[in-house]
Amino acid sequence: MRNGSTNQSGKILATSEEFVPTAFHVPGELSGMPLHEFEQVHWQVAMKRAIRSGLQLRKAVGLSPDSAEVVDPSGKLACEQDFPTFAPLEFVARIEPGNPDDPLLKQILPVAAEQVEQAGFAADPVGDLNALVSPGVLHKYEGRALILTTAACGIHCRYCFRREFPYQETGSRKDDWLPSIEYLKNHSDVEEVILSGGDPLTTLDEKLDKLITALEGVPHLKRLRIHSRMPIVIPQRITEELVKRLSSSRLAVWMVIHANHPQELSEGVLSRLAHMIDAGIPVLNQAVLLRGVNDQAETLIELCRRLVNHRIQPYYLHQLDRVRGAAHFEVPVETGLKIIESLRAVLPGFAVPQYVYEEPGAKSKSPLLDNTFKVN
Repeated sequence: MRNGSTNQSGKILATSEEFVPTAFHVPGELSGMPLHEFEQVHWQVAMKRAIRSGLQLRKAVGLSPDSAEVVDPSGKLACEQDFPTFAPLEFVARIEPGNPDDPLLKQILPVAAEQVEQAGFAADPVGDLNALVSPGVLHKYEGRALILTTAACGIHCRYCFRREFPYQETGSRKDDWLPSIEYLKNHSDVEEVILSGGDPLTTLDEKLDKLITALEGVPHLKRLRIHSRMPIVIPQRITEELVKRLSSSRLAVWMVIHANHPQELSEGVLSRLAHMIDAGIPVLNQAVLLRGVNDQAETLIELCRRLVNHRIQPYYLHQLDRVRGAAHFEVPVETGLKIIESLRAVLPGFAVPQYVYEEPGAKSKSPLLDNTFKVN
């Protein structure tokens, strides 16, 4: 089975219905339904019963349908044709019912603003295609290479910088990592591998084990970094088998999660992450600065405090990657710099993330340190 279907332009769609078929009825009301009820199911079941349209999502959180934007009988909006809605109930249950400004809802609800063309916003804002060195391998930075492990994701964030990434055209196929391994064997300068996607933790434990085993067989590799939003959106993905496998690796394993708002850090999420940390796997967090979501200092202070209080290191705060369809999320850099100043004033240094942006062709993430930076 392929890991996605293609749209009319030939781009692969992460987490298509072909990859994760709809198999469960989504409750019309989520208010009052405790999160632990969702966490009892296997993570694959959680993927299967995810919400798959903007109208369905609005109904689930108690909002009236925006029928003026519906473009087909399935209830999908125009902006969903190339980037469909995908939202697991575990994440949706943390949204405040009836609140159109809920910071979690804003991250995943398709809106008409995505259709507005904005100068400077493009399909490949960080230059991933220019860094493609082998099928499924990006090599941008010295000593590190990234494997596009899969095209599938556990949630579709509307600001995703890879929302238009042509996974199929770049040779990224689920379970076919031989070209990636061969590239790494031939490049002894690479000592760290990053598993990305899509989301690498949408891969089954046994298949992920095969990939990790292959990586462990490359003598010069020292570290394995896994970038995943799955521990946040479907926390039960952190299985006993996964933790045992990662903690027993000869590679130094680091987990990088992605939470933008303290509301995302439910007790269920923190419990699963604690299990990983207790097993000796460091956990870092990346966030993206998003208008209407976390562009207030108080919000990010609360997020960082909650992270470090649970032994999770705030790592990066990213300036928005200027992907087409996400312009309405952009926060001025000057605002971001002021927020970082506020964080430094009240938090210990280790609790303040680096404020960075990614410039195509640069040798590393670029820190945002003063107001001399201007977005082109």
